[in-house]
Amino acid sequence: MTRVCIAGATGWAGRAVAEAALAASDLEVTGAVARRAAGDDLGHLLGQRRADIRVSASVEEALDAAPADVLIDYTHPSVVKDHILAALKRGTAVVVGTSGLTAEDYAELDAAARRAVKGVVASGNFAITSALLSHFALIAARHIPHFEIIDYAKSAKPDAPSGTARELAERLGDVRKPQVDYPIDDIMGPSETRGGTINGVQVHAVRLPSYAASIDALFTVRGSRLILKHDAGTDASVYAEGTLVAARKVGSITGLVRGLDRLIFGEE
Repeated sequence: MTRVCIAGATGWAGRAVAEAALAASDLEVTGAVARRAAGDDLGHLLGQRRADIRVSASVEEALDAAPADVLIDYTHPSVVKDHILAALKRGTAVVVGTSGLTAEDYAELDAAARRAVKGVVASGNFAITSALLSHFALIAARHIPHFEIIDYAKSAKPDAPSGTARELAERLGDVRKPQVDYPIDDIMGPSETRGGTINGVQVHAVRLPSYAASIDALFTVRGSRLILKHDAGTDASVYAEGTLVAARKVGSITGLVRGLDRLIFGEE
């Protein structure tokens, strides 16, 4: 039985993960974190019978009160790094669904996880369909020199690009730097219109109402285009299955693994 603590358990994605974890026969939810609901019972907050799981105001409080094997974090970019480090300090592995961390942050977290001899699995998107997009995109980048990313999300999303888009750009740029036929700095007009550059890859972030989380990975050759698209819609339950796959596997990992597809398909 894997013991899990869920940070952000009353949020949009965290709630769906909490409901799925409570229903899983091989997982035990030992704690939850939701600052505004601190002191309440998780089952009560989810509209279920009481689960005798006290909601804490902080990750430190939750893990000190009821140790867990895995912390699942769906909180906010401003606090997620501290949450991961606090969990590792307590000998707890981490599954990270919160976006907003940089490649430098992940390098630091990988080092911290290795010192703790624990695993961290971080993914910009834990939907199985998003993992497939990443897998196919990394294959496409080996064969196609021109590619860019378009990232779509709700107008109030605090980070741009999304963790999904940032993670994909960093990984695609490690496969190869895309060919840019006209230098970005030499274009006529505002260079910002060509998007931001992440590991050599141009990423365009759109923030408008009606979007939840979508991404287009565009690969082109002369006279032909390949467009890989993931559209999550508005149901957060799509993230729960992949998150719990990671929670079950992270105990066998030391260090950081980025991308659910790497757990499913292995290293690219």
